Amino acid sequence: MLHSSSKNIQKITPYLWVEKDAKAVAEYYLSIFKNGKLLDYKQFNSEESGNDAGIETAVIEIEGMEFSILAAGPLFKFNEAVSFVINTKNQSETDYYWEALTTNGGAEGVCGWCKDKYGLSWQVIPTEYYELIHSSNPNVREKAMKNTLKQKKIILSELK
Repeated sequence: MLHSSSKNIQKITPYLWVEKDAKAVAEYYLSIFKNGKLLDYKQFNSEESGNDAGIETAVIEIEGMEFSILAAGPLFKFNEAVSFVINTKNQSETDYYWEALTTNGGAEGVCGWCKDKYGLSWQVIPTEYYELIHSSNPNVREKAMKNTLKQKKIILSELK
């Protein structure tokens, strides 16, 4: 599926297969990622798609990255083998994304991992975390790593 302006096609586009309602899925992600927009939405009936139930497609852009969404039945499910990292600027932004993704059917994981209500895995990681785990001071690195293993949502103040 191409986005609305085929001149500037993104080289690699994540393609998310969901069971139904591509437009609702698109609206869900756009409600979380405020810097986003719906680029395309199409519905194809069973005759057009060759799928008894028909299919829907949507293309969204969030934080400058396009995602394609295909709603074509329950054939495939998301799992942790693929996740998206959200690099947050501070604890407040970390809290926002964590809460937005884990409520209404999402789930908390460990070490900054969570799933949204569709089962897609996310890692919500404050950029300062990388500084801690790559510190030249071995005590700082060790404390950050050990305490990360005890956390679900990353709490920076507990890692320092």
